[in-house]
Amino acid sequence: MKPSAVLFDCDGVLVDSEPITDRVLAANLARHGLALPEHEIGAMFLGGTIAGLGEEARRMGATLPATWVDDVYAEIFAVLARGTPLVPGIPALLDRLDAARIPYAVGSNGPHAKMDVTLGQHPEIRARLAGRIFSRHDVARPKPAPDLYLHAASALGAAPETCAVVEDSPTGARAALAAGMTCFGYAPGGDGARLASVGARPFRHMDELPALLGL
Repeated sequence: MKPSAVLFDCDGVLVDSEPITDRVLAANLARHGLALPEHEIGAMFLGGTIAGLGEEARRMGATLPATWVDDVYAEIFAVLARGTPLVPGIPALLDRLDAARIPYAVGSNGPHAKMDVTLGQHPEIRARLAGRIFSRHDVARPKPAPDLYLHAASALGAAPETCAVVEDSPTGARAALAAGMTCFGYAPGGDGARLASVGARPFRHMDELPALLGL
């Protein structure tokens, strides 16, 4: 059955920002006494928040200043601004949703300023999402709490149980499922087991999603 609305995570789902962010975070934490490979940084950060990553890094021995969250965001934004590509297949997927008259929105644990940098590089996509881009700063609790996706569904006038969510992290999938929504887990590397383990339906390519949505 077709959903009444589709809600997207941003990083790793709409924009391919995660490898860039992981490189910046790995270099930054190494300067602060915690040397970890990028894939470990990615696993720690995926679906979470920068503040949460900072807390974990401190527990692991990093010496981070009180201003670290703002400082590292400035570094990340500067690198992302040099070029952040869309995830392959996103324009065509939005075309299909528009043709089916299914509304869509974004719900990200990242701040609006980050999405301004990444989605702002793709003005046609950004224009299609105008007024429907939501951040964890718009709600009381970040993912894995359901607040963000419930907020996005309410903004679209859609009942939660009729919404579909597209996520790439177990944290985000837990948020979707806690909101009573169906979750599809984007796993381009074929590592869908981690998403399936929390109840998401994994898929590898965005061009698979229309059929999964019943379009």
